[in-house]
Amino acid sequence: MAGITVRLAWRNLWRNKRRTLLALVAIALSQALVLIYDGVLRGYTDWMVDVLTGPMLGHAQVHAEGWRKTRALDKSFPIDGVLRAVRALPGVEDAHARIYGPALGAVGEEGFALVVVGIDPAAELGAHGLLSGAKGVAPSGKRVLIGRPFAEANGLTVGAELAIVGQGADGSLANDLYVVAGIVPTPVDMVNRMGVLMALDEAQGLLAMPGEAHEIVLRGRDVNQAAALAAAAAALPELRGLEVLDWTRLSPDLYQVIQILGVAWGFILLLVFVAAAAGVANTMLMSTFERVHELGMLLALGATPGRLIRIIFVEALALGLVGVLAGSALGGSLVALTHERGVNLAQLTGGGPSELSFMGIVWSLTFHPTLTAFDFATSILGVAVVSLLAALWPAARVARLQPTAALRA
Repeated sequence: MAGITVRLAWRNLWRNKRRTLLALVAIALSQALVLIYDGVLRGYTDWMVDVLTGPMLGHAQVHAEGWRKTRALDKSFPIDGVLRAVRALPGVEDAHARIYGPALGAVGEEGFALVVVGIDPAAELGAHGLLSGAKGVAPSGKRVLIGRPFAEANGLTVGAELAIVGQGADGSLANDLYVVAGIVPTPVDMVNRMGVLMALDEAQGLLAMPGEAHEIVLRGRDVNQAAALAAAAAALPELRGLEVLDWTRLSPDLYQVIQILGVAWGFILLLVFVAAAAGVANTMLMSTFERVHELGMLLALGATPGRLIRIIFVEALALGLVGVLAGSALGGSLVALTHERGVNLAQLTGGGPSELSFMGIVWSLTFHPTLTAFDFATSILGVAVVSLLAALWPAARVARLQPTAALRA
């Protein structure tokens, strides 16, 4: 019985091929456009999150209370016990410390301001570290790394001797002579323009901070679990009195931008639902009006109103699903074609730099559109529901048909 209902519904759809094709094209194009937009939006959002939670913020950070407001050199904390405790947490992939110390530098008689950035070279050479673009070059001992903008502004080259003078955390004089071992790009604008990257133990010795640091960067397996990771770290007794924040609280302004993009996707998704509802409702209403006489005859021959209503709903569901599946194939294929190559915003706007600096971060202008199974399932399920809702009016009309009146129509 169900098979006969499906065959009848499918045959009825194609009685007016032009009308059915127009409805299918409207639904398919709307679905394709929504998936393309969703792919671009998801790729753009993932790109923003990846950049934010990369070398600059990580998934969470640990600081001494008040350090983020003052950046005072003496607001540091012992790191050995803290590092052991957070690295033992489930889900933690990496945890490493950093030091930031303002100082003066000189080459010959020329002086300039700089920031000593003490890092764990092994940790920062990874894909999400400050040295991810350094091609294996790392600071060690008296050998330091600098960014290209800093080198160009102060006339520094590889092999140059750099004198650093500042104040230690205990008030003592901090000074030493270093050799520029490499000029490297980093994803953090401040480091590129003012930073002198040196090994953590060397920075601790220079700034009189034995065994201490200003910041510990945590990275977990899943960025979506960053808040849970920060909460678990904050609950550790070794971190009592320290400030632990996940990336959404470290950069609330950019996080709000990402949230707004997610809301925008919801509004755009309404496009395919509206197109599906309009296409299905129009097709089913016209089809019902045209078949009043036929429907009356079926009722006179013994067909129940329930049977006719089921046919109407199957027609609507078939129309919506065929359209949305065709659109999914088209939109998914186009997103897949651009995923590997990526979308370069500089090329789309007529050329220009391939990177930009914004809110202290160096942003690559290439992102990769992507889709998930959730994106397909949401729109397909939504269209199925909307199609059934759009069939309610034609179904209600069929339910009220009287055989004698319908036969005279």
